[in-house]
Formats: sequence, C-alpha cells, structure tokens
Amino acid sequence: MLTTVEKDVAHTRLQAAVEEMCLTLRRASRSLYVRDAADFACAVADLSGRFVAYPQDVGVSGFVGLDLTPAIEAATASGPLAPGDVVLTNDPYLSGGLSTHLPDVHAIAPLFDGDELVGYGWAFVHVSDVGGRVPSSVSVLNDSVFAEGLRIPPLRYVRAGTVVPEVEAILAANSRTPEANRGDLHAMLAALDTGRRRVGELTADLGPAGFADVGAFAREQSAARARSALRALADGTYRFEDYLDNDGVSGVPLRVVVTATVDDGAVHLDLTGTDPQVEAALNMVTFGRAHSWVVTRLFAIVGTLDPAVPLNGGLMDVIGFTAPEGTLLNATGTAATGVRHATTSRVNDVVSGALVQAAPEVLPAASSGLVVPVVFAAADGSRVDVVEPMVGGTGARHGADGADGRDSGISNLSNNPVETVEANVSVRVLRYALRADSGGAGRWRGGSGLELEFEALTDGGLLARGLERLRFRPWGFAGGRPGALTELVVNEGRADERRLSVVDVHPLRAGDRVVLRTSGAGGYGDPLERDEAAVLADVAAGLVSPGAALEAYGVVVRDGVLDAAATAAERTGRSVSAAGAAHSLGPERERWERVFPSALADRLDVYLRTLPTTTRAARRREILGGMLAGLPERFPGVAASEEALVAAERQFADAVADVTGAA
Repeated sequence: MLTTVEKDVAHTRLQAAVEEMCLTLRRASRSLYVRDAADFACAVADLSGRFVAYPQDVGVSGFVGLDLTPAIEAATASGPLAPGDVVLTNDPYLSGGLSTHLPDVHAIAPLFDGDELVGYGWAFVHVSDVGGRVPSSVSVLNDSVFAEGLRIPPLRYVRAGTVVPEVEAILAANSRTPEANRGDLHAMLAALDTGRRRVGELTADLGPAGFADVGAFAREQSAARARSALRALADGTYRFEDYLDNDGVSGVPLRVVVTATVDDGAVHLDLTGTDPQVEAALNMVTFGRAHSWVVTRLFAIVGTLDPAVPLNGGLMDVIGFTAPEGTLLNATGTAATGVRHATTSRVNDVVSGALVQAAPEVLPAASSGLVVPVVFAAADGSRVDVVEPMVGGTGARHGADGADGRDSGISNLSNNPVETVEANVSVRVLRYALRADSGGAGRWRGGSGLELEFEALTDGGLLARGLERLRFRPWGFAGGRPGALTELVVNEGRADERRLSVVDVHPLRAGDRVVLRTSGAGGYGDPLERDEAAVLADVAAGLVSPGAALEAYGVVVRDGVLDAAATAAERTGRSVSAAGAAHSLGPERERWERVFPSALADRLDVYLRTLPTTTRAARRREILGGMLAGLPERFPGVAASEEALVAAERQFADAVADVTGAA
C-alpha cells in the first residue's frame, strides 16, 4: 500500500505528464486556433474513464469532468483495445456526449503496464473544418448534425502504432482544410505518445494496483476539497433564468432556467423550464447527465474558493444534474450542436444568477456571456482561419471589479497576436482594444468588452458563431447596472452598412470592414458608492468616458482632472440605490418579462413537454409569435405602447390557458 505522501508525489508526476502532453500538442500543431488560441486539452484517466490528472493552466479547462467510458465502450464493441491503438471520435451522440460538436475531435489511447490495461490518455483539438454546409463547419443556421460535417463514431484511427490509411483518407476527403487537420491530428498522436511514456515510467514504479490507487486518491481528494469549498454557499434552493437572443430560426428568444439546490457542499442543478431543443445549432447533448461543459461555473466557484484544488474528474462528484429530454440542454435525435457554446455560456449566467443569492459576497454579476470565434474563410474555402476568439469581460463581485476583456466562463482561450493574424490571414487588423463604456457601472465595475475591427484584403466570407447579447444585457447585481449590448457591423458609416445579428456566412469583398463590439459584464453595487479615484482612473484608461462618469457615477471629470466640488454636489443630489441583493436586468428584459412572465412561461413549458420532441420548438414559436406580431419589430429593444403591452399580456395569458386547459 502506498502512503499518502507517495500517492501525492505520484499524482504530481501525473500532473507534470499532462502538462507535457499539452506542450507537445501545442508545439506540433499546424493551425492558428490550436497553436495560438489554445483550443485543445490533454489528460490521463484511470479505468473509471474519469480524468485523474488534467492541466492546471494549459489549454481548455472546461472539459475536466468528461467521461470517456461511453466512447470506449462503443469503440471496443468489436474487440478490446491493444497497445498502440488510438480511438478517434467527434460526434456528440455517438460518443455518448464526449464531444460537444463535430469540429472537436477527441483521441483516446489505452495505457498498458505490460499486457494489463491501466488507464487512458486523452487529447482533443478543435480542427479547422470537418466538411458540412459552411466553411469551418459551424453555423447557427445548420438544422441538423448531418449539415455540420463528417460524423466520426468512436473508431480506431491508429492500430498497433500505425495510422489506418483508409480512415485518414476519409478524414482528408471530408474537410476543406485536410493538411491543417492532419497536422493537428498528428499533434494529438504526439501528445498521446508523451503521455504513454510518462505513465509507463510511473507504472513501472507503482504497478497497476498502485496506479489505480493514485487515481482514486486524486479524485477523492478533489471531491472532498470541492465539497469543502462549496460549503461557503448557504444551503437552500435558488432559481434564476436568462435568455438567448433568438432560436436561430426566428426572432423568438430562448429561455434558460436553473433551479439550484445547495446541500452541505453539494449542488444540484435542475434545468427544468429551459426551452425545447431547436432546429438550429444551439443544442447541447448531455444524455441528462451532468456534463463538464454545462457545469463549468461550479468549477470556477470551487477554483475561486480553493485556487490550488487539483483539476480532475472528482470535481463532478459533488454535482447533481437534471435536464428534461428534448430540451436545449439534453438534445436528442440528430439536433445540430455546432453553436452549443452560446447556450452553455448562458447556463453559466443563470447558475451565477441563482447562486449569487446563496453567496452574494462570493459570486459575481453576469459575465459578458458570449464566445465568438470570428472566422475569415477564403472564397474557395481553401483557408478557414479564426481571426480572434472574442469574449467580453468578467462580472464584478463584492470587493473587486470584473476582468476587462477576459471571461472566466466556458472558454479560457488565448487571443491570437495581431502580428500572427496578419501574417496568416488575408485581413488587416485596424483596431483590437477594450471597449469604452461597456462594463456595467457599479461600486465595482463590470469587466469591459472588446472591440475588433479589421479589413478584408481579399474576397471571402465572415462567420461569427456564438454571436449573442445583442438583445438582453448581462445583468448587474446589488444595484450594479447591466453591461452594454453587443454590436456587429459591416462597413459602419458607409452607404452599404449592415448590422448583423444572425450570421451564417456573410460575404465580404476586398476592402470591406468588420467591427465587433462585445458586451460588457454586469456591475456590482451602487455606482454612486464607487470610489471617485477609481472612476477617474477608468476615464484616464479610456474604459469610461467623461460623459458616462457623470451619468452613471455622478463623477465630474474635466480635461482629465477630477472636479471634487462638482462631484460632491452631483452625488449629493442623487439617492443611493436600495437595490440590496436584487438583479438589475435591464430594460429589454423587463419589457420581455412583462409580456411573457415566468409563471406563465413555466406553464407553457409543461404543455410543450407533452408534445413530440420534433414539434415543440415550432409550437412555441407559433404561440409567442402571435403576441410579437402586435409589438414593435425590434421589441424588446424598443419600447411598445402601453396599449400594445396590455393587449400582448392578455393574449399570452389566454393562449397559455387555452393549451393547458387552465383558466
């Protein structure tokens, strides 16, 4: 039996191994999105299929809780894995939820001590293109997984150390960027070889039983530390909801609801009330189980309260999950999943909105709530490049401003250096900066969004998957204001200006200019209580304009200098908010929920779940569309008359009563 110290040392060796795997993959990668933006990860799992070692700060952190078991079982239906084999898969349905959309290709290598299987090495990369209807394979307008590209069931890509040529040929024939893909897949193989060597060295010292002991120890330690951290949340049941801008098919928004139950350091997330899966690529496949990418907000809470907690599958042991079948968070059949990150970003916001009520001095206001990889595709599809993976800011929290231009949500991707972009992509970057006046005002300011402007140097196509928060602002808390809305504009200020909200592939001509301004995060606490020096520093840094300093904070800045007397007079004339622990939702959300209140939306959801899965979304659109027809075209972004609001309220109440049989 190993001592606790020996197990701890062995686990440290495993942590070093997965870090080395990630560095190997990154150095060997051929694509900008993997090499620079770092959309990849590596890990080692034991025979449970859960990760026992995961990198702390290299690659994507949100997949730490994945379960390899369903994919392994599918791959071994025709026979057991042998030394030197590597399994490849990318399909959310066929991999049992391991992959979340088709461009994320996962590789699994069995790890042996002699002839005895002891665990698995794992790696994934987001490849440039897997075929399908559009370059890069991802568009919100894809209506099924079949439109999204090549589906790879869990199969052997490598047998006994040799790549299967027939499989490689199929992969190459179904991509617009076969060489870039091949380079990234082989980078994964190099990473898995590194993991194989390092685990082999460890098992030579410990034996199979010792390796299993170390894995169980690591997961148990992380679970215990996670439970201890989550005890900072007050026990109880908390609910919150938020919206996606639209369903990808129409202008009808999508509601995401969570009821979070906290019990002695364990948290159960119930997504009942979330809208049905849709005929667009906003769906997430979970099979009704807690999926790593749906519960990343809980990982962030644990990591905030215990920054040194080891990342591994043990974190999932304190998380419960419910999501009714046929909903956005438990899609079935062949629903498209390419832009699932938009939906899971909103899950982060609703989990924060629920749990901030349990720990108002720990949880932040809403983050910017979007991840938008801005893609420029060559006109012939021969190159598909991510110009920048755009996010916004982090929500402010009690005692601290939010982070500007970074989001601790589902994505911790690095930005692409401008010099690298211009050297590899046919664009000229004109501006890449923090966006002024975007972070929600508060005693602690919400993180600022980003602004990216670039010029196309050749004809091509623009893709902006995950474009969100153009309609509903990231909420503030405890008197803090919500953040600014997103904007995407082509040729701003010109006669051919286009403001985009849903992007499939928008054609660009050489000389066209694109500007994306991402949403800012929510503020925390009353803006009138913000330190005057902090406001002045924000003005000096260009994060807050003098006009916004006056309007939001009551702070007067003239020619870069604080006017203390005028500020005192301005603030004295205003009253400090008594918002307490309330969420500040923004006028758009308030208008929407006046017409479509939560209680009636809940009743409608119960009715919709009695219908066949394939008809639910269309029926919901039909019902809500009847009310929206009598409201302004851009509602709730623009106000409606009182008469129109009253009529729409009554109409929705009557419609729900009709379908549910309740008065």
